[in-house]
Amino acid sequence: MLFFTQCFGAVLDLIHLRFQHYKAKRVFSAAGQLVCVVNPTHSLKYAPTRCAAVQASTEQGILPPCHHHEAVHDPQLVPCTCPLFSCPWEGHLEVVVSHLRQTHRINILQGAEIVFLATDMHLPAPTDWIIMHSCLGHQFLLVLRKQEKHEGHPQFFATMMLIGTPTQADNFTYRLELNRNQRRLKWEATPRSILECVDSVISDGDCLVLNTSLAQLFSDNGSLAIGIAISTSKVHSSEAEM
Repeated sequence: MLFFTQCFGAVLDLIHLRFQHYKAKRVFSAAGQLVCVVNPTHSLKYAPTRCAAVQASTEQGILPPCHHHEAVHDPQLVPCTCPLFSCPWEGHLEVVVSHLRQTHRINILQGAEIVFLATDMHLPAPTDWIIMHSCLGHQFLLVLRKQEKHEGHPQFFATMMLIGTPTQADNFTYRLELNRNQRRLKWEATPRSILECVDSVISDGDCLVLNTSLAQLFSDNGSLAIGIAISTSKVHSSEAEM
């Protein structure tokens, strides 16, 4: 009976996932967009990341302690950019994508326009939904986070980060769009570099921000579909033509 119950539960989960994928494809099939179903992951960041700690020290005017017996940190190394864990990994920017895929099992989807379908929006904060998006020869990190900025009032924050330098990020524009029940909400901005830390972007509010009631207006049975489109910046495109 235990074996049957576990197998039956797994089958139901698979049917539920396929049903959500089917509904999303039905809604967005007219636009020819790829749909990626993203399951939530509870944040495991019990300790501050290195970039967050350095940022807090800088804001307080306190420099990190320097001990003569410690090795000098290589400025070309970047910390793990995955917002879900306090991962001690460091490496060069070129191998960040490989680390995210192999260590944290983050999926990557290709295409200029995709649909990010986040499931189980009702789960308590903090919760993250994350995926990599490969487009225009670069990789982007889309992060949707449910977080309480004020106790008892969770909000949803969605942002797109380029896995590259700030100069490279300025060459692109990303658009997040929610469309349901004759309502449409768009957020368009320049992506931030992954070197700037996802936490600081969310803390600054430089992203798509939804309160719980607004998220419910656009959700469907606990799932939130976000259309994603990435293009080259018009400013840089015109400069290139000149």
